[in-house]
Amino acid sequence: MTIAPSYENPPGVGAPFSAYSHVSRAGELIFVAGQCGIVEDNSVAGPDVRTQTLRAYENVRTILESQGATLRDVVRFVSYLTSRAHVADFYAAREEYFARHYPRRQYPPNTLLIVQGLVREDLLVEIDATACRLER
Repeated sequence: MTIAPSYENPPGVGAPFSAYSHVSRAGELIFVAGQCGIVEDNSVAGPDVRTQTLRAYENVRTILESQGATLRDVVRFVSYLTSRAHVADFYAAREEYFARHYPRRQYPPNTLLIVQGLVREDLLVEIDATACRLER
């Protein structure tokens, strides 16, 4: 069986910065493009890592829900920070967010990378996700 991928830019998140889609789906697999701490008009949610991290996770959640999935369907996160100095604030924001969305403390794997910069200078964190939506 051949599964043709689908590509979308769901409402509730900012428009892609360039020629790409926020999400693609191939069968049960959902791939969410890296999400930053931006609101729907593509302005930054706040100047700090905590605010941007919480918003990036909300963008991931919104995109997953557009595909009939939830954060509990995530099988892997990849997170990018622009400085090692942001790690503690990122961890704190993630723990705050995950406490609400993963009450059983069953967290997906996460790779954390420190990068020289993101596409815009005002962005401090980016998070992408891979999810697997199985029939419930």
